[in-house]
Amino acid sequence: MRQGFVKVAAVTPKVTVADPIENAKQILEGVKRVAGIGAKIIVFPELCITAYSCGDLFLQETLLLEAKKALLYLTEETKEVDALIFVGLPYEHEGKLYNVAAALNHGQILGIVPKTFLPNYGEFYEARHFAKGMKEVEQTWVTPQMQVPIGTNQIFVCKELPELRVAVEICEDVWTPNPPSISHALAGANIIVNLSASDETTGKDVYRENLIAGQSARLLCGYIYASAGDGESTQDVVYSAHNIIAENGTILKEAKRFVNEAISSEIDVFRLNTERRKMTTFEPERHNYVNQMFSLQLEDTKLTRYVDAAPFVPGNKADRDKRCEEILAIQSMGLKKRLEHTHCEHAVVGISGGLDSTLALLVTVRAFDLLHMDRSKITAVTMPGFGTTDRTYENAVNMIHCVGAELKEINIAESVRMHFRDIDQDESVHDVTYENGQARERTQILMDIANKNGGMVIGTGDMSELALGWATYNGDHMSMYGVNASVPKTLVRHLVRYYADTCEDEKLREVLLDVLDTPVSPELLPPEDGKIAQKTEDIVGPYELHDFYLYYVLRFGYAPAKIYRLAQIAFDGVYDKETILKWLKTFYRRFFAQQFKRSCLPDGPKVGTVAVSPRGDLRMPSDATARIWQKELETL
Repeated sequence: MRQGFVKVAAVTPKVTVADPIENAKQILEGVKRVAGIGAKIIVFPELCITAYSCGDLFLQETLLLEAKKALLYLTEETKEVDALIFVGLPYEHEGKLYNVAAALNHGQILGIVPKTFLPNYGEFYEARHFAKGMKEVEQTWVTPQMQVPIGTNQIFVCKELPELRVAVEICEDVWTPNPPSISHALAGANIIVNLSASDETTGKDVYRENLIAGQSARLLCGYIYASAGDGESTQDVVYSAHNIIAENGTILKEAKRFVNEAISSEIDVFRLNTERRKMTTFEPERHNYVNQMFSLQLEDTKLTRYVDAAPFVPGNKADRDKRCEEILAIQSMGLKKRLEHTHCEHAVVGISGGLDSTLALLVTVRAFDLLHMDRSKITAVTMPGFGTTDRTYENAVNMIHCVGAELKEINIAESVRMHFRDIDQDESVHDVTYENGQARERTQILMDIANKNGGMVIGTGDMSELALGWATYNGDHMSMYGVNASVPKTLVRHLVRYYADTCEDEKLREVLLDVLDTPVSPELLPPEDGKIAQKTEDIVGPYELHDFYLYYVLRFGYAPAKIYRLAQIAFDGVYDKETILKWLKTFYRRFFAQQFKRSCLPDGPKVGTVAVSPRGDLRMPSDATARIWQKELETL
């Protein structure tokens, strides 16, 4: 539960129709099984104490009394279990019968939540037996000595982790136009549990998946859906035990249908709360709700949920290809509009033979094609310098020829030497002045060519470089429109690969594949034996690690310790924990120190959920200190 991770479970026991005590034993067995793996919220199906399919037997007093006995039995038998447990049963209150969920914790019935919407169509006829649940919380006598709250407007709040707030809806409730979970979420609940008995028909599983995932996304919540399965009467329908655990639109775990399965995963309530804080349109409404406190031991939760090492990149090829096409469309449409608006008929792109400038050129080509403009009006400038290798030079030249742009080659060595003489810079001293002098000379050339042609300089720098400040201020940092400004380095690689895989020009494909195989480098230091001497990732660290850090820092605002923990899981077997921590410290140091570069970025299109534009996603002061983050890093 520390760092906000709460292990939850949805369990479908094999019930015996109309045998509450036997069902209670099966439920207890399920409780012990998932509590043994650390589950702190355990959800069982609708009416599981009696079985959902009892029909008119729900009108029998004997069944109702036995159901209450079974509930009391479970309450007593789970008092040593460290979990919040939800079970379903029929419950009589003031002369009416309700379909309810009972919340149990350490030998207490904390509350009883009735079902709001009773289906009475098709195969369902719940209104024949049950009354619609009341919203406002009342008191009900479970026994002559035990009074318990009853009503839908209850939120179960953990004393030890008050950020954990749980509310209940039952089956049909979530299928309606105005589910109770909406008001629950607005009242502060960030986990919704649903005790369900949804029968199975062809195609219903897909609808159910979309419904649960969609509701968790809409409400920015975790959602635990436990459904009836084997053991229910199959007189007219079949139940599939289709259990689902979702978080903010993502299905974390899903049961195989037609197998009574217990599923578990971890819901990150801190992440959910962060999302709600950021979304200003998520407006709380806490009217007429009652908090019921429960207790859990505060301990580390072993994580079993998948942690993606490349969160910016879709996992499977089909999704990746679709995402790449979408991003290229966003980039090129952004540039298209800027060219149209400024009546600009020329574009100027500096081409190094590296990944970023390659992507910028490909995007510019697409924008020109959308405008039906001649590609020859794209001036692609290669500017060999002290660190340029034959490999990158030849790739740059060949690429320019392949796309039909105008090639302009300007060797910067002599002009940089002249500049060094002007400022008394010793050329043999390969310091930051030596490197940045070259970068600024290249930018000056691009800007002046653009002025001469009435053109626009297209920026090539990517978001990962901007996050780390790995750009020369007023050098490659500057352009007239930065098409890559919100594309992280790990995604740049996939975009270029996608372009290579889908282009019809075989020679262009060969060039792009060789660019992909070339080490990332600014090529500002002289080559060694004709090969790149300056490899970016040797200096600032692996971009796959930095992109991982960037995602969790900006997207969710995670603390360093939490990011460190997730990175160890995501990169298990790739980087040891010492390496992960080393580059995490580097990331925070550079991220805070280099904000001044991000504060004056050129315009550029946002393509994903994370961006560093000072006009959009990152309104960060350039003078902010990293002290409290670094202090936490030193404890790891």
